[in-house]
Amino acid sequence: MIRNYFKTAWRNILKNKFYAAINIAGLTLGLTIGLLILLWVTDELSFDKFHTRAGQFYQAQAQIGTGTSKQIWAGVQGPVATYALKEVPGVQNAVRLVYDYSYSVFRYKDKLLENGDNGNWDVDPSFFKIFDFKLLKGNVNKPFPNDKTVILSETTAKRFFGDADPMGKSLLADNRDNYVVAGVIADAPENSSIKYDMLFSIEVRKKQYSKTDYWKSMDEDWGNYYTNTFLQLQPGASTAAVADKLTKIHIQHQPGPDASKVKYQMQAFTQLHLYNPDGTESAMQTVRIFFIVAIFILLIACINYVNLSTARAMLRSKEVSVRKIIGAERGHLFAQFVAETTLFFGIALLLSFGVIELLMPLYNNISGKEMTFNLLDGRVWEVIGLTLMATLIISSIYPALLLSSFKPINALKGKMSLGIGNAAFRKVLVVTQFIFSIGLIIGTLVINSQLKYVRGKELGYDKSYVFSFGMRGMQKNYEAIRAELLSQPGIYAVTSSSDNIVSIGSNTGDTDWDGKTPGTMFMIHPMYIDKYYIDFFKIKFAAGAGFHGYKTDTAHYILNETAVRDAGITNPVGKRFKLHDVNGTIIGVVKDFHFASLKQKIEPAIFAYQPGNNWRISIRTTGKDAPRAIAAAGRVWKTYNSAFPFDYDFMDKEYDNLYKSDERSGTLFNAFAVIAIFISCLGLFGLATYTAQVKVKEIGIRKVLGASVANITNMLSREFLLLVAVSLLIASPIAWYAMSKWLENYVYRINLQWWMFALAGVAALIIAFATISLQAVKAALANPVKSLRSE
Repeated sequence: MIRNYFKTAWRNILKNKFYAAINIAGLTLGLTIGLLILLWVTDELSFDKFHTRAGQFYQAQAQIGTGTSKQIWAGVQGPVATYALKEVPGVQNAVRLVYDYSYSVFRYKDKLLENGDNGNWDVDPSFFKIFDFKLLKGNVNKPFPNDKTVILSETTAKRFFGDADPMGKSLLADNRDNYVVAGVIADAPENSSIKYDMLFSIEVRKKQYSKTDYWKSMDEDWGNYYTNTFLQLQPGASTAAVADKLTKIHIQHQPGPDASKVKYQMQAFTQLHLYNPDGTESAMQTVRIFFIVAIFILLIACINYVNLSTARAMLRSKEVSVRKIIGAERGHLFAQFVAETTLFFGIALLLSFGVIELLMPLYNNISGKEMTFNLLDGRVWEVIGLTLMATLIISSIYPALLLSSFKPINALKGKMSLGIGNAAFRKVLVVTQFIFSIGLIIGTLVINSQLKYVRGKELGYDKSYVFSFGMRGMQKNYEAIRAELLSQPGIYAVTSSSDNIVSIGSNTGDTDWDGKTPGTMFMIHPMYIDKYYIDFFKIKFAAGAGFHGYKTDTAHYILNETAVRDAGITNPVGKRFKLHDVNGTIIGVVKDFHFASLKQKIEPAIFAYQPGNNWRISIRTTGKDAPRAIAAAGRVWKTYNSAFPFDYDFMDKEYDNLYKSDERSGTLFNAFAVIAIFISCLGLFGLATYTAQVKVKEIGIRKVLGASVANITNMLSREFLLLVAVSLLIASPIAWYAMSKWLENYVYRINLQWWMFALAGVAALIIAFATISLQAVKAALANPVKSLRSE
């Protein structure tokens, strides 16, 4: 019986190749894009869950500051892990990860290689027991025999040693320190928040402390927040109780009145990728949006199939009636049409497998992923199974019920009607399709407008044609090198600093000034600069003046407007301000400038003059002169840093990297909107076909009575364009709400404009009219004699 159902379904496909091709194309496209998006969503949701005890892992984080300068830092002090193990009930294990900036190049014999993209880390030995990263070679119980050993990722080991055994071989770091390979660890999975190229012992970091330093050792340093500390809690342990205990321990050991301004919190390890430390969504928002988009596109494909199936229902009415007369029961007919839908979906699914395989490299490139479409992977089949089951049920039930419900007598007499209810239902489906499609178009317009705003936003400084790099050996001879560079053609300005203005990373609460409210902690971003810096970047002054390069400038400060406002300092020029241990005077106030993503508000910043701290050099050139300027800088680099490769970055590129994920989302949204409209138009084409078939005699009579092609086209199109207009009215407030929520990610953002919704509506109407016109004009040009002769 079942075999007969599928044999009959296959014959129907061969008999109606054109409609079958449209159905299969729409389903293939919908399943392909839906599966690609859902695979991406599944990958994002799977982050860090491959660890068997992931549910017990939490990252210790610090709440710093008070009032408007309150922040949450992912990094905490070195002693937190030590004291958590010793004094906090419920803590089973702990591990610290500290990013190691000590080395940039490593040499093995004649091979010189730079750091990989995943970086180097100093870690506790417990790293290899807490996490499920597999140690392929080495001793998991004693991973670092001493502090001069290193563990390489599998990829890094192959970069240095090829297929040779790396164990026991020596690497020379920055031409000064030797490290012996003591192990090889499997590469971190792509869905891991923790990635690495080289792992060093935490003892390397501990030895950077000295008894003459303010903080004598790593386990006494309660002032620097730089370790990524993960705690493994016992099942059932209270995260709030652990955080409270850590806060009390901090107050006991941190000297000074600011100790009470620090509190600790625990963030679940499996939420690190999806949520910010303050609990707001980061990647999770994009995951949710993409999941909804996938559902939309799959529903559009299903609706498209239903519309095309019901549009052809009248043509199959006599077939169904004859089947009923010769004894077929409604249940058998229902099963027949479900089998037909299943066959369509089966063919579409197989085709989508091939298309996904072809598109995966491009999709990975756009999305920044490294996914593989492996049909032997159980997770892949979970996505495929759920998607296929849901779409098959949605697409098969209504057409099967409709087609199996015909009354034989009426159908054979030619008096069959599908009824007002069925026609209205199809209109609802078309409206639903275009609500989704118009919503995606509006989303695309908003995202692209915001990204355009970001690219063109006045930042308060000029980053055009500026490239920069760390000076290394050039730092001691900076002034002479600066003079030499300025004498080279194509170089127009040179300056130095301790950080990157595109994204100032340092932050401190170690400040004081006259009038500071007792009991508050004021967080500020410090950056050390030379006397040329402010003019170089064309930062504007609101009051006062800049540095002149005198020795007295080491006790002078320049604040931004936000710092002055948040600190509550009136008439700031000439007022006392203390940063760390240096009591100084405010000599200037610069207008606010953006030194972080536009998703963040402008925070307090301070410029200080200490040339010895400036390790980064910035050079301004022009688009035309850039090659000569880079070559000149490279020659100077080789003079002072011959053992190291010359690496530089243009600030425009660094700025664009802040919005790389949003750029990817925008590109994908563009593609999704186009695909959604295309599939929707297939459904519209099906309904237009149905209407033309139902009204074939009416069209014939109108033509005989003198109606023109334009009149008939208008008659057939008007109703459908009204449906699209209704879709726009419904989609607009939904899209406005959704995109308003998305824009909340940006502190500095565009305002939603009426023209975005109007443009989306006009685009949808034009595309819909073009689609309908294909069938309307064809029906209008048909010979009326052929349509009326049966009467």
